[in-house]
Amino acid sequence: MLSGDLSFGNPIGIGPEASLILTVFAEFVCALAILVGFKSKLASTPLMITMLVAAFIVHGTDPFGKKELALLYFAIYLAIYLFGSGKFSVDKALLNKA
Repeated sequence: MLSGDLSFGNPIGIGPEASLILTVFAEFVCALAILVGFKSKLASTPLMITMLVAAFIVHGTDPFGKKELALLYFAIYLAIYLFGSGKFSVDKALLNKA
């Protein structure tokens, strides 16, 4: 059984419901798009924003060890944004058919 506060935070001031919706969209829909290689550059943008919010707003006063994982994920999403999805992706397959 769950106990305690189960509310979602409001780190950037848009409301807890909107924050939850945007976070779920980024971490599920965008991550799934990156997994299959569909619009990876576009899909990595919300994920980078989510990781920056996690590192500098949610864990802003925490020691570096708490921020480290979010910053590592940010670096990975930045690399995907800069270099694209690669040769085994849906985007590459769509470009070769045209």
